[in-house]
This record gives sequence, structure tokens and C-alpha cells, in this order.
Amino acid sequence: MKPKTVAIIQARMSSTRLPGKVLLDIAGEPMLARVIERAKRAKLVDDVVLATTTDPSDDPVAEFCAERGYNFTRGSLNDVLDRYYQAAKEYKADVIVRLTADCPVLDSDLVDEAITAQREGNFDFVANRLPPPMGRSFPIGLDTEVCTFSVLEKAWQEATEKHQREHVMPYLYENTTLNTENRNLHTGTSPRGFKIALVNHHPDHGNLRWTVDTPEDLVFIREIFTRFENDDFGWKDVLALLEKEPELAKINADVHHKTLME
Repeated sequence: MKPKTVAIIQARMSSTRLPGKVLLDIAGEPMLARVIERAKRAKLVDDVVLATTTDPSDDPVAEFCAERGYNFTRGSLNDVLDRYYQAAKEYKADVIVRLTADCPVLDSDLVDEAITAQREGNFDFVANRLPPPMGRSFPIGLDTEVCTFSVLEKAWQEATEKHQREHVMPYLYENTTLNTENRNLHTGTSPRGFKIALVNHHPDHGNLRWTVDTPEDLVFIREIFTRFENDDFGWKDVLALLEKEPELAKINADVHHKTLME
């Protein structure tokens, strides 16, 4: 039997830099709908679940999901690892794909690519970006992490540091030295014994910022969406657009990307 793969998207209204951003409009649809619909296009994903919090400020998120018929769960505000674990358990996930609600140009092909890498290499954890010094070569905003339920459970049981609970999966990959398997895949075993892989892209586009965390980011993403007739464009289409209209990238070029410890 093939493993059940569940994409879990974390979302909350209390973003520090742009409060309520997950329900802000992007070309006629709330950002949340953009992310969920794009995640649903991944061929290797069996279920998409929105994991929000039990905080009253997130009632609008839960109401929106209920209205649209989207799967959702509610859990801890700050212990996001617990929120993921409970959602994964409820939806009987064998494999978990972690996505975030501030990535409206998420590409389902890249989600499938990360899942394929996990399956083929039998890895505990796969991502297409990791914090420095491990690096990223995909634009910020296409971030995908994949892990098995058994290692998520282990992290849930053992992780004690604040950043490990808040960012869900650092416990699995911290302090790993990666080796080049081939130019598109770097692999290694973490100090805690987890088998991990980083999916790369050549050329490196890791300096591009396509996520929504500030008002400038929102302006940029809205501009991107107005350039396409519908929402079925992929990340390569955005890349081609920016080559044609390089000034678009300047809109949010000065935004500082928050680190794991911030």
C-alpha cells in the first residue's frame, strides 16, 4: 500500500509584520485560497489540511475553511510542531508535507519533486531549502519540507527548544553536514541520526523573494498575479516574467528575510 501523503499548511492571523495577511486579497481570492488550491494540484498529495490555532484571532481562518469546505484543524498558537503532529495524526498521514500560508505562488510540481526525492531515497526528511550554511537555490516562497510520520513523532516527543517547536522540523536537520550526491541533491545524516536531503536548482535563484511577510511583498505578489490570466502559472513562468520586467523584483528587494531564530 502506498503511504498516505498529507500536505499541512500552517496559517494564523497574528503575523507580526503584516497582521491578517493570510486572508488578504490577491487578484480576487484570499491568499489562503491561493495556497490551498495550488497545494491541491500536487499529484502525489492525497489530502491538504490547513492547520490554524485555537486562538480567537484565528476564528476567521476556521470560518473561511468551513465555508469553502477545506479540511482544517485547530491547535497550539506557538507550539507549531504540536499543531502539525495533531493534524498529521487526525488525518492518518504516513508522510507529511509542510507548507506555509504566506506562499501564494507555491508550485505543485516542486511539492511533487520533494515527495519523489523522499520516496526514492527513503529519506526521513527532504526540503528544497534549509537555513544557512546549508542554503537555498529556489526563490523564497516555494519552500517545501517533507518528512515521515515516525520522525515527526520523534521530534514531537523530544524537541525542547523554542525554535524547534515553532519551526516544526529543525530538530530533524539541525547541524547536518551535507554531501553532494549530484548537483540537484545534497544528502547527509543529522547528528540525531536522521537521513536528510536538500533538493537544489541550477542556476541558483535563492536570492529572489516571492513570499508575503510585509506590505512590499504583498504589492509584489499582487503585481505578479495581475500579469497572468489565471492561477495555473508555475514558478518558471514567474521567472520568465521577471526576466522580462526586472523592475518588479525591486518592489520588495529591500525586505530583510527573518532567520530561524527571529
